[in-house]
Amino acid sequence: MRGIISIQSHVVYGCAGNSAAVFPLQRLGFNVWPINTVQFSNHTQYKQGWTGTVLAQGEITSLFNGLENINVFPNISAVISGYLGGANQASEILDNIQRIKTVNPDYLYVCDPVMGDENKGCFVTDDVAEMLCKYLIPAAQVITPNQFELSQITGIAINDLDSAIAACDKACAMGPSIVLVKHLHYKSLSNYSMLMATEEGVYLIERPLIDFSIPVIGVGDLTTSLFTGNLLKTKSPIEAFEKTNQSVYDIVSKTKALAERELQIIAAQDYISDGKIEYFASKIVSY
Repeated sequence: MRGIISIQSHVVYGCAGNSAAVFPLQRLGFNVWPINTVQFSNHTQYKQGWTGTVLAQGEITSLFNGLENINVFPNISAVISGYLGGANQASEILDNIQRIKTVNPDYLYVCDPVMGDENKGCFVTDDVAEMLCKYLIPAAQVITPNQFELSQITGIAINDLDSAIAACDKACAMGPSIVLVKHLHYKSLSNYSMLMATEEGVYLIERPLIDFSIPVIGVGDLTTSLFTGNLLKTKSPIEAFEKTNQSVYDIVSKTKALAERELQIIAAQDYISDGKIEYFASKIVSY
């Protein structure tokens, strides 16, 4: 039985981190084995606050030890890492993905370098950001930053397409073969733009921007999970890019139509695998 390990935050109520990632991957047909870096009552943008805990130091490794004991490592198709509760978790993830690689060199590691966004700035500690940039990103085959995170990773201020492409090139030079920029917020006030750099070129895709009075949380986590699953299924970065963009757009549209502030993944689940594509990627740079 093959599967995907997803190491991310978890909320009891709503859709963020693993709560936005696990079911979409299952809907695509994958077994998913989640490890929750934090467990919160709800995401942190509620004005009432939240409750919960961070997974204790050593627990990620302990869980991997248990998986190794029952010989799961050879059956791991991919590992996704997302929000981290501390630098120790980044260190443990690095150690354990290296352990997997010794027995399963063909598995896919996807790093979502969660650090912040253009509205909230950087919301992780400096040591978490350092671990991501120095160690986890170079170890990944795929990274999925937003524009703010790509700028933090590369040190390049992104304010136009040329600087975004330059930042993607620099990020690829750090180790990943695919950089998926989940949101280019500078690009348009009417469209939602994503950029993907691969070894063959750079691709841009745009869809209508859906405005919410309160920003919907978890869209990035949903995007990363769907891209991982679609990439494993299709073996084509471009096809995975287009399928992911479409599914996320349809789920966000359904959320808006239902006037909800939490992603309505269950209500919109048929959009995850229906195969309809309205918005296609255009190749803007060839390598």
